[in-house]
Amino acid sequence: MEPEVMKAEMVLAPTLPFKKVQTADKYPKGQSRGRQWKHLRYLLQAADASTMPPDQPNYLNIQSPPSIYPPKRYCDITGFEAPYVDPRTKLRYTDPEVFKQIRMLPDEYVQRYLALRNAAVVLR
Repeated sequence: MEPEVMKAEMVLAPTLPFKKVQTADKYPKGQSRGRQWKHLRYLLQAADASTMPPDQPNYLNIQSPPSIYPPKRYCDITGFEAPYVDPRTKLRYTDPEVFKQIRMLPDEYVQRYLALRNAAVVLR
């Protein structure tokens, strides 16, 4: 009876259907992965805008209307989105810790931060 058991081995599939297929298995080295991104330079060369009429849109003359959404405001210190503005210095800030740092800044630094944002505010 033992020889029969030895002959009847169970054969498993190389990949189980419930496991995720790894990218390396799906696309061996050197094989294309589908859609490739093109750089703007190649798109401009392919479009050859010099032969197109000037009123036809292409990659060189695309214009869009102004956004209907308000501009995002970022913290002048951290760079995160800033829902608050310091009424004394007019600097934008994210949270109370940044507000404490802004209040401790000398006026020279505040002017520099405002100059980076192109906000010409003269502090009194």
